[in-house]
Parts: sequence; C-alpha cells; structure tokens
Amino acid sequence: MSQQKPPKKYKKTINTAARLSGSAIQMGATIYLGNLLGSWVETKYEFSFAEELITFVAIIMAMYILIKQAIQLGK
Repeated sequence: MSQQKPPKKYKKTINTAARLSGSAIQMGATIYLGNLLGSWVETKYEFSFAEELITFVAIIMAMYILIKQAIQLGK
C-alpha cells in the first residue's frame, strides 16, 4: 500500500501555527532581553527609570515585528 499525502490545507494550517508560535517566542525574547538591558543600564549608569523605558521600547519593537509578520502571513 502507498501512503497518502496529507491535504494541502492541513499542511498550511500546521505551517501557520508554527510561524505564530515562533513569533510568540520571538516577542517574549525581545521583551525579556530589553528588560535585562534596561536593568543593566540602570545599575551601570544609575539612570533611575532606564529599565522601564527600555522595556517599553522593547514592547513596542516586539509589537511592530509581530504585526509585520502577521501582515506577511496574511498575504
């Protein structure tokens, strides 16, 4: 007997799910690294609100990247 190939719709769904989960991991890593960088800058240069500021910038960057990837995924 020969093996049947999965339908293209099923394969596309799995590919989309994998891309979205990768985007979520990337978003979390960006925010986490921004927080680490902010805490380092805060302790190194005694800049009182560096952690919050850099973490906020990292959140904005992560959202921008996520929206950009979602738009590309929709095409």
